[in-house]
Amino acid sequence: MDRSKLALTLALVFSTALPLGAQALTLKTPAAVDLPFGDPEFPAGPNVDAVNAGCLTCHSVDHVLNQPSLSKAGWTEVVEKMVKGYKAPITEEDQAKIVDYLVTIKGIK
Repeated sequence: MDRSKLALTLALVFSTALPLGAQALTLKTPAAVDLPFGDPEFPAGPNVDAVNAGCLTCHSVDHVLNQPSLSKAGWTEVVEKMVKGYKAPITEEDQAKIVDYLVTIKGIK
């Protein structure tokens, strides 16, 4: 079979109607989904501006506030991991402010 006949045959095969008994697909409109909204910023506290600027880039407020309470050393380790491991663009000065804030609101009591 030459190329033109092959091309014509393939075109006919792939353009034919659905096989007997097959039904055409109909697309349905997707259902509306209401997503929950968290707090847009962290609760007021010392150094909250550094926390909002440094943490909200990647995390929701709820995500951070639902973490277990940690000591100052624990929060320091977490913040250092974000900077060194995940390349969070947070200055050393702001790292200290963020740790102080987290110890104030989520420190071990």
